[in-house]
Amino acid sequence: MDIDVLLNHKIGFIGGGNIAQALIGGLVVNGFPREQICVAESSESVREVLQEKDISIFKESTDMLYWVDVVILAVKPQELASVLEPLKNLFKDKLIISIVAGASLSTLAQLTNTYNIVRAMPNIPALVQTGAHGIFASADVNEVDRNLSAKILAVTGLCIWVKAESDLDAVTAISGSGPAYFFYMMESMIRAGKNMGLDEKTAAALTLQTALGAAQMAISSGFSPAELRKKVTSPNGATEAALQVFDRESISQSIQTALAAAQKCSQTLTQGLSESTKSSS
Repeated sequence: MDIDVLLNHKIGFIGGGNIAQALIGGLVVNGFPREQICVAESSESVREVLQEKDISIFKESTDMLYWVDVVILAVKPQELASVLEPLKNLFKDKLIISIVAGASLSTLAQLTNTYNIVRAMPNIPALVQTGAHGIFASADVNEVDRNLSAKILAVTGLCIWVKAESDLDAVTAISGSGPAYFFYMMESMIRAGKNMGLDEKTAAALTLQTALGAAQMAISSGFSPAELRKKVTSPNGATEAALQVFDRESISQSIQTALAAAQKCSQTLTQGLSESTKSSS
């Protein structure tokens, strides 16, 4: 990855949890200087983990904000208002990238007194640099800062701009929550393997490698998942027998219904956070 566009910036994280640590690791692996990264984190145990990364660490955010020009918000949604209210007038001329689930641009603007904000919905595979992030920017964000924010997030995986902020609720349902769906499928396949006489280690190894191989084929083959499914399904074969059960049980429709429920939940959380922020101001 071309990291040069980032080199004249200092990046600060408010919150040092898993995704923040993934981004820090991705930046460092891609050659971004450790001395240009800092984190403000209130938890002593998390600060101890961060110490091992050889970056600057602050207990309070105030001092850090005077030093950085890019701020990544990585706190829990329920902590957002209490963390940002005391800092409200310290974000002028800074680019803000928020990875806080459910925090809308309007909520973030109210809490930071700026509109130079990019929202991102990452997912947990960012921890192994294979994340999938949906991003959306306020109209006030210029092209330079849009490019900068995408470069930062891309150190941990795929980064896709969506057309509307509301699309981030769909991103939440598909990729934000998506890893859990695949883990669920893996669990079920491993359990089935054990029921058919395989030991757990063998069933797990076969399942995980198959998941990896299928994903890699879908990414690199040039064929859609539907086309690949047809290519590996022989008439009257074992694969077809299994897929017929999926069809009888309406598995495809169940998946679509489940993701719609996740999207609705994301919308509700965003609305709730917005209302609680307004009522506390």
